Amino acid sequence: MPMAQDKAGGGDIFVSGIYADIIVDISHEKVDRPFQYKIPQALRDIICPGMRVHVPFGRGNQDKVGYVVDITNETEYPVDKIKEITSVDEKGISVEGRQIRIAYWLKRQYGSTMITALKTVLPVKQKLKQLEKKKIVRCIEAQALQAVIEQCRQKHQTARVRALEALLMEEELPYELVRQKLNVAPAALQALEKQGYLRIERESYYRNPVRQMSREEERPRLSGIQTQIIEDVVSDYRAGNPGTYLIHGVTGSGKTEVYLGIIEQMIAMGKQAIVLIPEIALTYQTLLRFYKRFGDRVSVMNSTLSMGEKYDQIERAKAGEIDVIIGPRSALFTPFANLGVIVIDEEHESSYKSESSPKYHARETAIQIASLYGASVVLGSATPSLEAYYRARLGEYKLYEMLDRPGQSLLPRVWTVDLREELKQGNRSVFGRKLKELMEGRLRSKEQIILFLNRRGYAGFVSCRACGHVMKCPHCDVSLSEHRNGYMVCHYCGYEEPKKRNCPSCGSKYLMGFKAGTEQIEEAIHREFPKARVLRMDADTTRTKESYEKILSAFADEKADILLGTQMIVKGHDFPNVTLVGVLAADLSLNQNDYRAGERTFQLLTQAAGRAGRGEKPGEVVIQTYQPEHYSIVHAAKQDYQGFYEEEIAYRDLLQYPPVAHMLAVLIVSQIQEQGKILSEKMTDLVNKEMKEWDGLRVIGPTDAAISKLNDLYRHIFYVRHEDYQVLVEAKDRLETFCKKQELKNQTVQFDFDPMSTY
Repeated sequence: MPMAQDKAGGGDIFVSGIYADIIVDISHEKVDRPFQYKIPQALRDIICPGMRVHVPFGRGNQDKVGYVVDITNETEYPVDKIKEITSVDEKGISVEGRQIRIAYWLKRQYGSTMITALKTVLPVKQKLKQLEKKKIVRCIEAQALQAVIEQCRQKHQTARVRALEALLMEEELPYELVRQKLNVAPAALQALEKQGYLRIERESYYRNPVRQMSREEERPRLSGIQTQIIEDVVSDYRAGNPGTYLIHGVTGSGKTEVYLGIIEQMIAMGKQAIVLIPEIALTYQTLLRFYKRFGDRVSVMNSTLSMGEKYDQIERAKAGEIDVIIGPRSALFTPFANLGVIVIDEEHESSYKSESSPKYHARETAIQIASLYGASVVLGSATPSLEAYYRARLGEYKLYEMLDRPGQSLLPRVWTVDLREELKQGNRSVFGRKLKELMEGRLRSKEQIILFLNRRGYAGFVSCRACGHVMKCPHCDVSLSEHRNGYMVCHYCGYEEPKKRNCPSCGSKYLMGFKAGTEQIEEAIHREFPKARVLRMDADTTRTKESYEKILSAFADEKADILLGTQMIVKGHDFPNVTLVGVLAADLSLNQNDYRAGERTFQLLTQAAGRAGRGEKPGEVVIQTYQPEHYSIVHAAKQDYQGFYEEEIAYRDLLQYPPVAHMLAVLIVSQIQEQGKILSEKMTDLVNKEMKEWDGLRVIGPTDAAISKLNDLYRHIFYVRHEDYQVLVEAKDRLETFCKKQELKNQTVQFDFDPMSTY
């Protein structure tokens, strides 16, 4: 397929075909109603997705402005009935046009329908009533008003009397005060307005989810490397040569100060910034840092906002009322007009990969968006993803290393505890002797503790000790987890049922839960340390809108001694009084059937260790494990990223896994198991036959997915591997064409490039 250079500056847009799908009303609700037009011969080398064009629309052929969303050689309509595009709009590429280009790129790069891609990128435009501030203003002199009051009193119009007497004292009054405190109905106020005695003034305003905070900020003195990074990124941008930068900075090395410095200079140039964070739980602390620097020119975008708040942040961004937006993956599509920089903090996090179609990665998508805007991309992590570090080593990204903490703060001392030895010596507690000893000391000295467990719920699964039967979800091929409320819950589809007293297979009463969860650990803490104040932070305690902020604020204010939780507590938080971190089951994440298991374990342990000793007091970390000799645990204990990277990349190279080579996962989901099996076999045959000219192409599968049944749907999987990513895009294109011709019913096919976990 030929390629045309993107005339908006940056990024190649694929152009081929004689028909264009055009959206006349660009909104989230209307994207599934594109209209097809013929591209005139003279415009075929010019038109590409995202362009604004003029088209004849409707029966009267009214001249309308529309947006090109796709280009094709095929049409479902009679050719003689298709109208032609009139002309290209001279205003060039708008914010909406850029969003369409991004959607088109997502569709091509990751595989999805154009409609799905557009709905990922475009904000939901629900018809929400804009908020108004109203006030009541007096329109006549006090003496004349006094006469009106007397008339109303004679007519027993007591509500009007109350309103007018208040206006006699104050010429302007808040509308809500008159309505609620004086109990005056809207009809009475409207009648007085009609008579010319008062005026109701309305002022529209946007919902702002950011509450007013103190802006007092102590700016730390920047180190030489911090200053250098800021100067390099900004000078490259000023020179018209924006790039992608990877900051490998140990925990507590001051990466956020670098982000703030870069963004501050971008704002001074009239530019805007997007800051991505991996977890909603990080929003509060990150927002606090940014608000102190930039005030109410900062806003947030995440799933805890109401629809009204989300809509208003989009409108504020378009209107130029916001300079910085902070949020997880979806904040990437904020429609800024003058984007200057995208920052991705903790860039190694798996949450930056979308789990629904199109299965895009925020890192690659950010680089593509930046190319359309001529913006910079700054990636930061204490434990960079192998993909990012590999590309930095190849010179695709500019690499900076920040391997020291500023000031007197030192990296914590790490103890690795072999749980096999603990068991041999009769310790069956979840707390090893070393961890218990250090916890007792911290509680005595009024210092804080973080305990990390990579699990949630009361138990991992429920099984029969007599026959081995495992209680499973009837809709999914996964075990049910026991919760303290006496129910067993499926963490995939939400199915729940009361815990049974007897095994349904053999009738035995020995049904037991295995693998401790956060609730069980909390009970153990209360048994061992009855006076300790404990906060638990996991998926079950953070369901409400402000639960993250409440828990983190309480811990920051030292209203608790111990913060217990799952992955969300070890990412990016900064608590100066935390001097001990305990990792209760370091190798749970190692036991996954996944080629990234070692990388994930190293990252989690390093991030967890980084929460200790961030203030003036030294920190200690206890890693409890059954596999202390595993290379990811050994290197994490030493905080040795380089050592881990060299060992892990050698395995990836040997096995041709990402980032050395690329992988495409093709998931077939079907209502009938046999149909899914047949389709997966046909698709693998097609790749093997049609793409045998590509040396090094390898197809693995098809087979049942690891979770072969989910929500009563059967899942089959196969993988395609090759060193060249574009070869896999070509494979995806051919498979999409094949599926379109098959006119699939009761079956769907999903594509996932370089998946974050195996299926």
